This record gives sequence, structure tokens and C-alpha cells, in this order.
Amino acid sequence: MGGALDGIRVVDLSRVLAGPLVAMTLGDLGADVVKVESPLGDDTRRWKPPADAQGRASYHHTANRNKRSVALDLKRPADLELARRLCGRADVVVSNFLPGTLARYGLDHATVAEENPGVVHCEIRGFGEGAGAALPGYDPLVQALSGLMSVTGPPGEPSKTGVAVTDVVAALYGTIGVLAALYARRESGRGQRITVDLLHASLALLANQSSGYLASGDVPVALGNVHPSIEPFATYAAADGDLMICAGNDAQFTRLAGVIELPHDSRFATNELRVANRDALREQLEERLRRRTRGEWSAELASAGVPAGPVQTIAEAFSLADALGLDVVDETGGVRTVAFPARLSETPAEVRLRPPDLDEHGPAIRSG
Repeated sequence: MGGALDGIRVVDLSRVLAGPLVAMTLGDLGADVVKVESPLGDDTRRWKPPADAQGRASYHHTANRNKRSVALDLKRPADLELARRLCGRADVVVSNFLPGTLARYGLDHATVAEENPGVVHCEIRGFGEGAGAALPGYDPLVQALSGLMSVTGPPGEPSKTGVAVTDVVAALYGTIGVLAALYARRESGRGQRITVDLLHASLALLANQSSGYLASGDVPVALGNVHPSIEPFATYAAADGDLMICAGNDAQFTRLAGVIELPHDSRFATNELRVANRDALREQLEERLRRRTRGEWSAELASAGVPAGPVQTIAEAFSLADALGLDVVDETGGVRTVAFPARLSETPAEVRLRPPDLDEHGPAIRSG
């Protein structure tokens, strides 16, 4: 049996991360994806270091496997005609141009849908199609403007996350939208236009921070590794480094206190009291945690049913996943990437093609 999206044709007109990640996810699930690039190629082809053994930018690998590449200059009539032809027979078109660009080339949803009424367009924007249409949708800018940086990092030091998380979450919302539109098309026979704005996606990503502000009017602030609503639910100093402890309820806290021999204190009787007295609790916790290593505490706390573990490097995280038998790495055509995370029992995701070189499949696509 093929993938869940076997037979679905996708044209990827996007570049960098959010749009390409939508298209790659569809490709992982079985869709046939054609990546249309400018003659210069996707920007991420030049974003290095790091690079693989062949000198190819690993950033490009992040969102471009399971695609065929064709280089087209949309200012050339013949190339534009091929792009229109590809979109005219596609099930899904993914793009992240500035508003109005697709229409100038006749590649917008309204124009393509005249001949291909079943087409689903997924368009990733930075700040919508109104007053923010001209703003560039770069992830760090969105992290700054969305408030994400204001609640990330140590107090008084607004920090971006270590990965382009607003791009990633926008891509996931975009993919969900595409799948919903394809499902709806089974009954209606019609496709539809999907737009995802990075700012909106980032506000959704803020989850409890956003809902807390909407409910109370209180503006969240950065707390470092501390959770605004739960305690202890942060990193704490052990003998050899930082230990993450996630005691999410009173029962887990009671077991934690038992393991580290924390004396009873009425200030810590409930989660609300622990949050109110977190500085005093931290002092007592770390006084005891510094007596042993992270590994020793992790093992003992795990045996007691208390979620805890050391702060690891990415290399250590891959080693842990391997030790747990999670099979998280795919290697196809000499390129190693993180395997598709969701396991489908009947139609599993599959990597069929390594990320393509620029215009690698151009001759075949032009002749087709």
C-alpha cells in the first residue's frame, strides 16, 4: 500500500522554511511534490554552515526531501507557462510570496481554480493581507513582534528560541488546513484557499500565555526556565549541572519531597502555595539536589514516578532516542534527516527522495 496521500500532486512555490515544510510533510505522507525554484535556488541552499559531506547546506535538508526540483524564471514566458501548467493539474499549491505576487503571474487561487476548481492553495504570510502585507515574515521578527521573545529567556533578557519555531508551527497549521481542505473536497469537488499568518500562528503557539493574558489582562513576563503556573516545574542545580523536574501535581511533589528528604513545610502544601513561595522552595530543593549528580537523581526520581532528567545537548538527545529504540533518523541518498514523527500503522510515511539539487529533475518535468 502507498502512502496516505498517494496520487496527490503538490506544487511547492515557496522558499525558506514554513512553506517548504508544508510541502515536505505532504511528500512524506505520499504526495508527489514538485519544488519550483528560481534560477538562484531556495535561499536555504546558501545558508551554511553547517553542511553535509558533499557541501550542501543542511538547513535546506530540513524541509525539502521527497521533492523533485525544477528551476523556473517566472519572468520568462516559457517558464511561467510551465509553472501555470503544473499548477493547473495540481491538487495542492503551496506558496509564501508577498500578497499580490501570485496574481501578477496568474498563479493565484482564483485564476488557477478557473481551470482547476479542485485545487487547494496554501499561502503562508507574515502579517496578513491588510495593513501588514508588506512586512517581511522572517521568524525572528515574528518572535519579537508576537511577544514570544518577551516570555523567553532570563528575566530582563528577551530571547528568541533556538529554532525558527513560528515558521514550524505555521507550517503545521498550514498542513492541517491542507488535509482538511482535501477531505472537504471529497464531498464538494471544490478546492479552497488557505492562508496562515505567522503572527497569528505565533499567538496560538503562546498557548497558556496568550489565554492567560486574554482571561486576566495580566501581561506575562519572562521567567527563565520557571513555569508561570506550576512549581516545581523548572531546572534546578544538581552536583554536576541542571536537572529538569516536572512535578505537575501534589502527588508528584509529595514523592519528590520523599526522595530528596525535604522536610514538611506548610508553605509548600499546594501548588498555588508553592508558586507563591517558589524562591524559598528552590533554595531548599537545590540545597539537597547539589549533594548528588543529575544521573543519580534522575534514576531515583524516575523510580518514584517523578518526571525528571538532565538538560542535554542535541547529540545526547539523539543518543537517548536511539537507546529507547525510537528510530528517529532517516538516511536516504546519503542525506540524514529526522524521520517523520507520526507513525501510521496502515499508510506509514516514507522518505523516497533525498532533498534535490537545484533543477535536478528539470529536464524530466519540462518534457512531461
